[in-house]
Amino acid sequence: MRFCPNCGHAVNMTIPKGDNRERAVCPQCDFIDYDNPRLITGTLPLYKGKVLLCKRNIEPRFGYWTLPAGFMENQETTREGALRETLEESGSNATCKQAFSMISIPHINQIHLFYLAELEQDDFHATEESSEVALFDLDNIPWDELAFSSVSKTLNFFIEDHKKGHYGFHEDTIIFNAVSE
Repeated sequence: MRFCPNCGHAVNMTIPKGDNRERAVCPQCDFIDYDNPRLITGTLPLYKGKVLLCKRNIEPRFGYWTLPAGFMENQETTREGALRETLEESGSNATCKQAFSMISIPHINQIHLFYLAELEQDDFHATEESSEVALFDLDNIPWDELAFSSVSKTLNFFIEDHKKGHYGFHEDTIIFNAVSE
């Protein structure tokens, strides 16, 4: 941000009094821009023991498989956002059972939150956002074709919990390492 959205004056990058991070601060009207992480919310939808995945018909990662998820909207709960994204990306209604994984991705200012969910019926289909939607047995997940590492981590957590017969809540962080990537 270069200019204040309140008064149009040029902002300065400075640490406001009582804060610990540099922020865009307007010296004219004292507006402070708190640029905070974005929340991505979605589901790990299940139907008769299979996982529903969507092949992305949009960037980023066009043509790769993912769990249905996307940016949470204002004035909705994380659960509502997850169910909305599931409907938008798979054409299917689901029921959230429990929060399952929360993965922080600091280098892109995102937090990915996935709920375990059950599809009400096998009424899924391709949508504007997904070129293909399909159910996968746990031993047939297309690991090399998954779009995001948060999806891979969530599916791995699910498979581990499935083997134990108990589903917990998992928190993790994905750290970007410029040297290795």
